[in-house]
Amino acid sequence: SEYFSITCFFTMDAARAAAFVKKEWHENVLPSLMDFIRIPNLSPAFDAAWDTNGHQIKAFDLVTKWAKAQNLENCKIELLKDDGRTPLLFVEIEPRESEQVCMLYAHIDKQPPMGAWRKGLGPCDPVVQDGKLYGRGAVDDGYGFFSAITSIKAIQEQGLSCPRVVMLFEGCEESGSRDLPHYMDKLSRRIGTPDLIVCLDAGCGNYEQLWMTTSLRGNAVVTTNVQMMTDGAHSGFSSGIVPSSFRITRQLLSRLEDEVTGLVKPDKFYVEIPKSRLEQTAAAADILGDTVVNHFRSLRAATQLREMLRYRSTSLLSLGAQRLVSPAPTAFPRRP
Repeated sequence: SEYFSITCFFTMDAARAAAFVKKEWHENVLPSLMDFIRIPNLSPAFDAAWDTNGHQIKAFDLVTKWAKAQNLENCKIELLKDDGRTPLLFVEIEPRESEQVCMLYAHIDKQPPMGAWRKGLGPCDPVVQDGKLYGRGAVDDGYGFFSAITSIKAIQEQGLSCPRVVMLFEGCEESGSRDLPHYMDKLSRRIGTPDLIVCLDAGCGNYEQLWMTTSLRGNAVVTTNVQMMTDGAHSGFSSGIVPSSFRITRQLLSRLEDEVTGLVKPDKFYVEIPKSRLEQTAAAADILGDTVVNHFRSLRAATQLREMLRYRSTSLLSLGAQRLVSPAPTAFPRRP
């Protein structure tokens, strides 16, 4: 394959595996996944009390106990929690008739509710409607943990050969995975050098087929602080004398982004897109049709998929200030 090379020495009975996984998912996974949804274990960036309110530990205890209850063969399960860091669940499964290594990844932390939910639904109230489970953390990314464990369970159920498997389930992904490098360094000898890494944390275009992410847009996160004064001043004294911090910020951004076209200026942010990626994009566009357009109503047709690959862009995620609009019309607010 273009993406990875890992040798399999078995022929899986696909129908048997599908029946096994379906039964496991509905009878074994779904009840625990719904319990997982009920825990408001927000990622540290969204919960200042994450290390003291017990939600993170409660969620990790739930998945740890569930993993142990599956009785996977030759499996070691360890929950790590270093001081000041989010937990990490590490799973090791010894190989069977294989010398290769596969790593499976998912995360346990969640994003916040993000506003009001549809009537009858809530972020911590799991509900199944029309065959779909609703609740914060079910898709991003609770399913990943349960899918990883269940997939190995399905292989072992048929007595098939399997690489050595290591699994990492972190608690800080939605906050930039700041603790993941620490744990990976700590576990580097036990992890080894994987021949295949599967990250169970991505979207899919539909429910008709299996989707695999072949390209990820990298990002560079920068926080700027433009401050012209140390204290607030009356606009009658400062206007026309003190430069606008917003104007200075805009000038800085203009070095990076063309404000007319939205394109990023530095050539170093651009690379040649492989022909295979463009072919895959065209195939995805044929399958999805107007799905992308309907999801983002302001976008053009499926050519947007190619533009997502071809063009670089910047996004202003937040703009902080003491006060952007002062209650006193003539006041000149302090600009951070």
